[in-house]
Amino acid sequence: MSETTLPRTDHVDRAGEPLLSVRGLSRSYQGGRRRYDVVNDVSFDVWAGETVGIVGESGCGKSTLARAVLRLGDVSAGRVTLGGTELTALTGRALRRERRRVQMMFQDPFGSLDPRMSVRAIVEQPLAVHGVPDPERSRTAEEVLEDLGLGESFWDRTTRELSGGQRQRVAIARALVLRPELTVLDEPVSALDVSVQAQVLTMLRREQRRLGLTYLFIVHDLAAAEYFCDRVLVLYLGEVVESGSAEEIFRRPQHPYTVSLFSAAPDPRPGASKKRVLLRGEPQSRRPEQGCPFASRCPVGFDREVCRTSKPALTRGTQQVACHFPGELVA
Repeated sequence: MSETTLPRTDHVDRAGEPLLSVRGLSRSYQGGRRRYDVVNDVSFDVWAGETVGIVGESGCGKSTLARAVLRLGDVSAGRVTLGGTELTALTGRALRRERRRVQMMFQDPFGSLDPRMSVRAIVEQPLAVHGVPDPERSRTAEEVLEDLGLGESFWDRTTRELSGGQRQRVAIARALVLRPELTVLDEPVSALDVSVQAQVLTMLRREQRRLGLTYLFIVHDLAAAEYFCDRVLVLYLGEVVESGSAEEIFRRPQHPYTVSLFSAAPDPRPGASKKRVLLRGEPQSRRPEQGCPFASRCPVGFDREVCRTSKPALTRGTQQVACHFPGELVA
């Protein structure tokens, strides 16, 4: 990934109501006699036209959060509101009707696309599901494919005949063909080479500006997040521990977990090196009943009583952090 970032969406108007509002969202699973809280009391907003990234290590709840926002399965608590409509209050036909407004692009373009179907049929499928008549389906699918650089010679091919980057373009076309108000991108470039990643992200930003799209970007690659996102939420054990503009978060991370994540990311500059921040112990699967969820692994708070006994709340402001000692750890 290049050292530079894509142009930020500075034109976004955050004075009005957000397009997506998530409040107190939780998702739990029952495993035998134990309950596993995968996402716990998460709140955030996404305004029309911007890209909000959700970052964190594997198993932190990023994809579960994305699926909960999309209502792919029930939520345990909280509200998800899209453009004034509370999705968490809908069921059945009403929920299916609203799902046209939000689409998802999955991590693996080969596994998420039917290898037996033609490229044109794959892109037409969402239109058919939502009752768009046949002549309009074909015309719309072809226009979207053309916009993404997949001309007529690709339309009758299957995904087996395409490169990784071309498959991802088909996945983009399928996600955008309904012109959704919100598109959830779940690790959309993790399976691609670095040079192709930049091409795909640049293409997604171009389509965002051309069509006025809004993205929720689930990603573990911090370089991709810095390159592509306007704002970032950092997730640990299913909870937001830090959030703010991408510029603020990457220039001056405040939470020890965020600092440790950034210290582990490779530096793209030739010959560059940086100090690693090593965490104590192994990644946890459950948060403690009291205290800061990160305390047992934290280089700052592992031996401080307040961290072990009192759970910090997110601070207010443009850069929010849930830590008793924000900014004390610097990589």
